[in-house]
Amino acid sequence: MKRMKWLSLLLIFALFAASCGSDDPISDAIDSATDAAGDAADAATDAAEDAAEAVEDAVTGDDDEEAMAEEEAMEEEEAMAEEEEAMEEEAPAEEEEEVTLTQGSDLTFHMITHSDDGPFWSVVKRGMDAACAAHGVECVWMPGNNDPGQMVVDIETAISEGSAGIAASLPSPDQLIGPLQDAVAAGIPVYTLNSGLNDYQTIGATTHIGQSEDVAGQGAGLRFNALGATTVLCGRQEQSNVGLEERCGGLAETFSGTVIDEFVGLDADQTEQINGIKAVLEANPEIDGFLGVGPVIAMSGLAAAQDLGRDLIVGGFDMTPELLDAIEAGDIAFTVDQQQYLQGYLPIVLMYLEATNANQAGGGLPVLTGPGFVTPDNAAAVKELSAQGTR
Repeated sequence: MKRMKWLSLLLIFALFAASCGSDDPISDAIDSATDAAGDAADAATDAAEDAAEAVEDAVTGDDDEEAMAEEEAMEEEEAMAEEEEAMEEEAPAEEEEEVTLTQGSDLTFHMITHSDDGPFWSVVKRGMDAACAAHGVECVWMPGNNDPGQMVVDIETAISEGSAGIAASLPSPDQLIGPLQDAVAAGIPVYTLNSGLNDYQTIGATTHIGQSEDVAGQGAGLRFNALGATTVLCGRQEQSNVGLEERCGGLAETFSGTVIDEFVGLDADQTEQINGIKAVLEANPEIDGFLGVGPVIAMSGLAAAQDLGRDLIVGGFDMTPELLDAIEAGDIAFTVDQQQYLQGYLPIVLMYLEATNANQAGGGLPVLTGPGFVTPDNAAAVKELSAQGTR
């Protein structure tokens, strides 16, 4: 509509101009009007094209910005989804780690033995300490120093403290079975270690960890036979330890000669112990073999023989660095190895598993840690482990 109005005005203007001096005013007016109209049309076309381009650019620009915004939003959503997925995957691991660190941390176990804190029992305690550290539990070491009366007091103390488990040696069954049965009646799991193989079931203990003392003694008897002994003194360092008596009894079962079974003095006073062995040797000149049913007393037997100038075949039980040196040098023929580190380590592991996972090992039978034998052939290798405190 606006274009038609402009053309009409231009036509009127041309006619007016023609009337003012053109030879052919009509033609000139028409020509001018035509030219003006063409120019106006061109201008209008250009304007329309410019407007169309502007509109297209605006639309395209809006579309590009909208597409970019949508793409950025999608990227943010994907990033958030990946982050949430990663957090979900990490959450169980963190929870599991927390369980591993805290499970069992409120458990306290008691290990009550007739320990005199000598070299044998120091290895047992080291095994206990290692197991307690590995499982994050508290452990109480209660050495009775070969006093069953003190062990009874310690058992009663552990019960009153609500122990999560008691591991106890049983050197004097008549005095210790009753208190340990009280622990079982109180709902406390009981394990026997070292000595107690013949009585753990009477107590109601889950199992026994140690060696069969009878079998160990029998193995020693066979070795004395092979070495040519005829009369062996079986020296004991405790008067009322059933396990030590069983060792000497096992020796008598397999040894083809004569066995003399004697208490010759405590490990705590080795001078008195050596003198006690010498007294028996002097009274029995036919003795040509000595079995010490512990590592200290085995060394005392060697010292007594050397003091008297007697040539004895000496065997022992368990290990100390001095005993291993003597075996490696050929001065002592052998020692029975019951691997006492396991007797400290395994009860803690088994009590922990019973408390946290309702596991019970042994199936009613004992868990044996020996016997093995250390001789001059393998003494050097065992010495390296003994130096680390684990043998």
